[in-house]
Formats: sequence, C-alpha cells, structure tokens
Amino acid sequence: MSDERKPSGPPVARPIAVDPLAQSASQNEPAFIARPKDAPVYHGFPVLSDVVVDGFTFGKITDFEIEPCTEGDAFVIAPDNSRAGLVWEVSEDSYFQEVCAADSARWGVWAVSFPHSMASRENVRKNLQHVIPQLKERWQEWRKAQLSK
Repeated sequence: MSDERKPSGPPVARPIAVDPLAQSASQNEPAFIARPKDAPVYHGFPVLSDVVVDGFTFGKITDFEIEPCTEGDAFVIAPDNSRAGLVWEVSEDSYFQEVCAADSARWGVWAVSFPHSMASRENVRKNLQHVIPQLKERWQEWRKAQLSK
C-alpha cells in the first residue's frame, strides 16, 4: 500500500475464520495460535478447496462469508503446497505490493486489490484470478531461490 492508503483511524475488527477440524498443539488454544510442529504457516484457517485458479488455492483468515468485508486477510497455497499471505482490499484502484518479505516458511505477504466484492465464492475465484499473474511470478522467484540454497 502506498503512504496515501494508510488507515486514518483505529484498526477495524473483522471476524476471524477458523478451521474447526485443524489440529492444535494445545488443548486451550486454537490451531492458528498453537500450530503443531511441522504444520504449514496459516494452519488453522480454512482452505477454500473450491476456489482454485491455475493450481493456486485460496484460504481465508478474515471471515467475509459471516460478515461482509471490503478488506481483510487471506492466504494462497501454491501447487507445491507453499504459502503466501494476502492483505486484501476491494478497490477500483489496482495494486500489488510487498508487505512482508519472503522467508523459508512462506513466499511473502502481499497487499492486493480485488475488483469484485467478496460476496460469493465465485467472486473470490475471480479476485484470485485477478492477482494470479503477480502471485505466480513471486512464487516462481521464491521457488528458484529455495532450490538454489
């Protein structure tokens, strides 16, 4: 996000999506807080197995299906099961920017704009399709770097 896009007020609380079937390493904490050893990043959040574009699958952190949202957090799973974070916003202004650099656990966190409301799984698929070219490029760069280590 550019400097002009920084929030002007306090953060807005959004509903968190939780995968009720995800195993937790704790009896008292949800799986996304107490990830089991060797569980991938974003474990404990739902994977939308019906929202796949070119082998990339969408996962939600902000539960836009419970409460309509124009911004939130999500993640994407690449064909090799590696993951990247998304900080999304429904906006007419198109952007794709790095929020957090890639590391060994994920190929970055990206601030992205989506042109369609997150009102249906079909719209989520269209939004994923919108950012797939940039996501693929970043994923391929990360994979190449991982293989050269």
